[in-house]
Amino acid sequence: MKQVLNQLIMIVTFVAFAFSPLLSASEYERNKAVPVKEVRFGEVISVRKITERELLQDKANGWETFGGALIGGAIGYQFGDGSGQVAATILGSLIGANLVGNNQQKPKEKVLHLVELMIRTDNGQEYMVVQDYDSKMLFEAGNAIRLIYLANGSVRVDKQY
Repeated sequence: MKQVLNQLIMIVTFVAFAFSPLLSASEYERNKAVPVKEVRFGEVISVRKITERELLQDKANGWETFGGALIGGAIGYQFGDGSGQVAATILGSLIGANLVGNNQQKPKEKVLHLVELMIRTDNGQEYMVVQDYDSKMLFEAGNAIRLIYLANGSVRVDKQY
């Protein structure tokens, strides 16, 4: 019976990690050296502040669901014999995970502040770039800028000093 419980714990652990959300690294980080693919120089044509709403999931949600599955499995293990006990343990794990997972608080909402920049490069091409709003780097029409193409495929606009 202990072997069945150990197998159940391994299965629940695998499922908890398999379905947990993956963390993604941000595309641009200050104070970090990154390879630059190309730099173009130009001028800001227009600036528009915009916002984008993003839902944030509680990172603890996966661990709390896992804990509910363990508790439910331990309670289910107390009932029945043989294959009935295995079924009760599995059913208890599923019910525990479901109850705890569904009773979580609703996701928190976060507002991302962005800036949309229309840019004309020195060769006459026009580009629109949307990037994070940075209160220390405010853009106005007519500002000289650098359009920086990073090796990871992202683009960043900075003032030209």
